[in-house]
Amino acid sequence: MIVLAVDSSSKVATVALMKNKKLLGEITLADKKEHSVILMTIIENLLDNNNLTIDDIDGYVVSKGPGSFTGLRIGMATVKGLSFGSNKPYVSVSSLDALALSVSNFDGIICPIMDALRDSVYTSLYRGNSTCTNSSSESTNTDGNYDLPVKLEQLLDYSALDLSELIELIKAKNEKVIFIGDGVDKYKDYLIENCPNCYFPPNHLNVVRASSLGEIGSILLENGDFDDSNSAPFYLKKPQAVREYEQRMK
Repeated sequence: MIVLAVDSSSKVATVALMKNKKLLGEITLADKKEHSVILMTIIENLLDNNNLTIDDIDGYVVSKGPGSFTGLRIGMATVKGLSFGSNKPYVSVSSLDALALSVSNFDGIICPIMDALRDSVYTSLYRGNSTCTNSSSESTNTDGNYDLPVKLEQLLDYSALDLSELIELIKAKNEKVIFIGDGVDKYKDYLIENCPNCYFPPNHLNVVRASSLGEIGSILLENGDFDDSNSAPFYLKKPQAVREYEQRMK
């Protein structure tokens, strides 16, 4: 099975090609151009470099969020268009799950954090299991939409939390924790000061990787857990323009 995975949930645009869960190629760009300008170009370049066409793709994976409102809509619309145009299935996967999978061998709490502005983050909590090798096994995802690979056990539902609130939740678990995601760049000093038993991955892992998204999505596609035309990104927070409008109306 050849799978094309796309993530545009943050400032980074990333696309990966997977064949039978093995990576064929991946392009990740932290570009100032809008995702709508570069995403299809990345996809075309990746296919060309692997001597493939869109007709060779058996299924698609896309990030459903949380993350940038505009970025998520662009990614979802792109994959839906490719999926419906080729009559091939697609699945949507949380960007937080993909981040957590990148450090699933960590022996402690895994905490992906994506910057949600105003000292808040999009987050969840996971426990990794470095002894698990059978990717066909599964564990419960509290969101209820799909099951995660057995490498991850989700401990907290997807949330938008003030950073101070997240720190209190983690302290209550009294375990070491690894933070991963673009929120690390912004809040690392605060995390070190307020969460002494914390760890951080290499910087290149702090962006969502389409290959991680594709690894999870490949399992869903194999199991027939397809999305339908009604699937939409989940945002966790209302867009800022909506919040400001509601504040003015009070």
